[in-house]
Amino acid sequence: MTGVYKPVMSNFQQKKPKTSSQPAKTGKKRPASRKKRLSRSRYNRAEILEIFARFKQQRNAPQGELDHVNPFTLLVAVVLSAQATDVGVNKATKKLFEIADTPEKMLALGEDRVREHIRTIGLYRNKAKNVILLSKKLVEEFGSTIPADRDLLVTLPGVGRKTANVVVSMAFGQPTIAVDTHIFRIGNRIGLAPGKTPDEVEAILERIIPAEYLYHAHHWLILHGRYVCKARKPDCEACIIADLCKAKEKSCDVPAQIIKIED
Repeated sequence: MTGVYKPVMSNFQQKKPKTSSQPAKTGKKRPASRKKRLSRSRYNRAEILEIFARFKQQRNAPQGELDHVNPFTLLVAVVLSAQATDVGVNKATKKLFEIADTPEKMLALGEDRVREHIRTIGLYRNKAKNVILLSKKLVEEFGSTIPADRDLLVTLPGVGRKTANVVVSMAFGQPTIAVDTHIFRIGNRIGLAPGKTPDEVEAILERIIPAEYLYHAHHWLILHGRYVCKARKPDCEACIIADLCKAKEKSCDVPAQIIKIED
């Protein structure tokens, strides 16, 4: 906006300005709206490097816990994992993936039979519908191949940004941060990436995590949140970064011994 808009009137329409005690408008430009600033991490670069160096020492190459045999079954498994545990999804998909591991086979199976296979997980009716719809779109628009592009993946039914990030990372080796409930909790609880939305937490983490650790950072943080920095009560005595942690509710300042875990 360049100034206060004043309508142009003909001579017979113009009126004398009313006197007012209000200060006259100067017509100065309003400041342009600034892009929302992301919150700052509570950790400096040296602390962040140490955190991820310890995660790497504990799990050199962490793997996701969703069972799959190819990019398509990975995509389906991640779609099904919304508001469900990985263990529950793996139980539901074990037999499903034995008979339907491609978009064509899934379409041939049909929504009713897909629904029967996944009925033990939450929101199974809607998820079965999305699995069939995304399979149909993959066949018709992508030649039955999974696109390695996040923007294309989110055009598939039932696929959001988090799901797309997981797929492009695990299936195509792209370094991304898929912010699930564990990463969102950790980012805010310990102050590593304080954000009001998953997108904010994602943006902060992508900005602060050193490039050499970014590819595996997603899994390191998820596993730390799932098994140590738990939702109800964090297990601080088992935490390998307890001395670095800046969470208000932490109960221990002594880091646990790092024991190498093979995935």
